Amino acid sequence: MRPIWPLLRLSYGQKLFLLATVPLLLAVAGISVLVANQSRQLADREIRALEAQLIEAKKAELKNYISIARTAFINIYGRAAPDDYEAKLAVTQILSSMLYGQDGYFFVFDYDGNNLVSPRQTYLIGKNWRGLTDLNGTEITDPLIEIARSGGGYHSFDWAKPSTLETARMVTYVVGLQDWQWVVGTGIFIDDVLESVAAARAEVEERVQRTSFYILVITVACLTLVFLSGFFITVRERRLADAKLKALTQRVFDAQEEERGRVARELHDGISQLLVGVRYALDSATRRLKNGDDRGLDSLDKGVQHLSGAIQEVRRISRDLRPGVLDDLGLGPALKALTDDFSARTGIETHFNTVVFRNRLDQDAKIALYRIAQEALTNIERHAGATTVSIDVRGHKKGATLRIADNGKGLPQERDPSARGGLGLRNMQERVEQLDGTLRIFSSRSGTVIVAEVPLSHILTPETEGNDKTRKASA
Repeated sequence: MRPIWPLLRLSYGQKLFLLATVPLLLAVAGISVLVANQSRQLADREIRALEAQLIEAKKAELKNYISIARTAFINIYGRAAPDDYEAKLAVTQILSSMLYGQDGYFFVFDYDGNNLVSPRQTYLIGKNWRGLTDLNGTEITDPLIEIARSGGGYHSFDWAKPSTLETARMVTYVVGLQDWQWVVGTGIFIDDVLESVAAARAEVEERVQRTSFYILVITVACLTLVFLSGFFITVRERRLADAKLKALTQRVFDAQEEERGRVARELHDGISQLLVGVRYALDSATRRLKNGDDRGLDSLDKGVQHLSGAIQEVRRISRDLRPGVLDDLGLGPALKALTDDFSARTGIETHFNTVVFRNRLDQDAKIALYRIAQEALTNIERHAGATTVSIDVRGHKKGATLRIADNGKGLPQERDPSARGGLGLRNMQERVEQLDGTLRIFSSRSGTVIVAEVPLSHILTPETEGNDKTRKASA
């Protein structure tokens, strides 16, 4: 079975895209659900209110029909006795003739459930309909009789339309003629109301779906914009990174060539001339000794002196390339030797101060601070025109600090401090940044101050120093 975890490895750009899109998708999904629910709830309340208003209007209409019917037969009913057959017949005839609309009519039941009037559905007349129910099991006749006994009221059930024989919802209103024990009522179909309500609900659902679609379109557009923005930013950053890498590579090559040129000049101007002097001295001593000239010993002594100078020059070049004292004794002694040699070579008055570190610098920090001091002294010698230089290095609770100050003419003020001094100061900056430290440069016409700080993470505890055999000597 293949492992899944390699498939979960994402590039930096993919992680950034997911970080930007996942919260957006979750927010949009939450907003969509909230908007849909709120819209449905609001519309449902409005639709229920509309349905109730329409049904109430239908009920008021039914009441009006019953009032009209009572007006038509009230005089007959009011003068008739409970067993007045002729009066009952006259009333049934009146009600049978009162038709309205396409499906409207009046119906009459007695309290026993016998149908007496049903002009649009005559098959009901003369039959007892106690226990009658609609297709949904809703009782019809018995509730109508009970409502009429209590004075009157409404009742709803499904009933077949006389015009089409299709079953539809019907609302009825009945009153009771207590002397005759009759149920007189009429009904009106509300399928048009239900259709209007269903259409309103369908329209609401369509609006919700349309809104969700719009939200989806906007979300896709936003995701596309995020993707394109991230793509262009990634391409731009990659191009900038490539340009910076090329520039850095070029600076490395320049630094290498500069260092090679410096070593070549020193070899040519120093060691080479000394060795040439040794050769001439030895040749002269050889000729003189062969001729029995006592001055051959003097030439030999000169050759020895030139050879000693060459040895010292080799040591100096070696120390500049990689001072052994830095590895053997630490940063403080190495800087002391560097400043002494600088003062002796240039004649510039140099002061070195240090405070013994309670802890110890790691190898990277020691090399970086030493190279920064070396580069600073080189710049002072070449460009500053200073007469006094002071170097201070010390450790503290936040790490270590190297401070180099001179009384020279300073750096040009019109240029960016981070770019002043050319390659040398850029090398200092990059060395400090590799240690997560800071490099600050303060320059004026009265001199320049360079402050390099490395964080506490590059200070080793005595226990760590003792256990790590590869780290030598304290700073």
